[in-house]
Amino acid sequence: MKRERVLIMGTGAMACWFAARLAPHADVVMAGRWQVGLDALRAEGVVLEDGDKQTSHRVEVADYSADLAPVRLALVLVKAYQTDAAAAALRRWLAADGVAVTLQNGLGNLESLMRALGEQRAALGVTTAGATLVQPAHVRAGGEGPTRVARHPRTPPVVALLSASGLDAALSDDALGLVWGKLVVSCAVNPITALLHVPNGALLKPEAKAARELACEAAGEAARVAQSAEIHLPYADPSLELERVLQRTAGNRSSMLQDVESGRMTEIDAITGAIIAEAERRRVPVPVNRVLLALIHALSFGRDRGES
Repeated sequence: MKRERVLIMGTGAMACWFAARLAPHADVVMAGRWQVGLDALRAEGVVLEDGDKQTSHRVEVADYSADLAPVRLALVLVKAYQTDAAAAALRRWLAADGVAVTLQNGLGNLESLMRALGEQRAALGVTTAGATLVQPAHVRAGGEGPTRVARHPRTPPVVALLSASGLDAALSDDALGLVWGKLVVSCAVNPITALLHVPNGALLKPEAKAARELACEAAGEAARVAQSAEIHLPYADPSLELERVLQRTAGNRSSMLQDVESGRMTEIDAITGAIIAEAERRRVPVPVNRVLLALIHALSFGRDRGES
């Protein structure tokens, strides 16, 4: 039986995690612009560290200038601010009958893909799995979670492949609600762990009560924005969901923390910034999220000026 060929856009933590999980079941191509990551993938393949187990998986590697045979299935896992560049490459590589599913953080990624690829070749998805990039091409699992993909004429094969790889994957009739469900938690966990330089589970400690309460306030604000926009969240209580996520991903270092520690741009504008933009349209007050956005921007300002 012929193996499916799947293209993963990105070379970071989540891209490597999905590549490692899919590689035993499909022919995986990884594409990106980070030369160090591309070189490591070519030399070593993807190394997945999961508990006491470590595995290595060979993948095909391409930069955005490469000529690739058309692919039918693509997962987009680049940073939100890299989506337009990834979409431009996908426009050349994605088959006419193919589909690219965004599993990225934040809002606006689907719209970027649709502008480049058309509505029929772009679909929304969300994953709550976590992973930490130990070094280029070497990823550590940080807690598994479900992956949901919008019901779309071309997405059943994507879900079938994810499921065959042992992942909790399914089609969803309300992917936007799931995306906002993740966004509500992300706006609480990501900036606060990045500011405090702690893994997710540290927010559960008794001495972190003030930080945890701040996170609950941020999540509550975002949930009220979603409610105002008539978006149905997949849970009733954002504070309880936040606690569940912190427990499930206790050892994980959030993507924003990894970005801050590596001196990279963060996705704060696609996460907290997007919530604030919607809040302004709906006239919903979000003071905690505004402060967190300003503080993450201030971190970047200090780093750019060489200040500690």
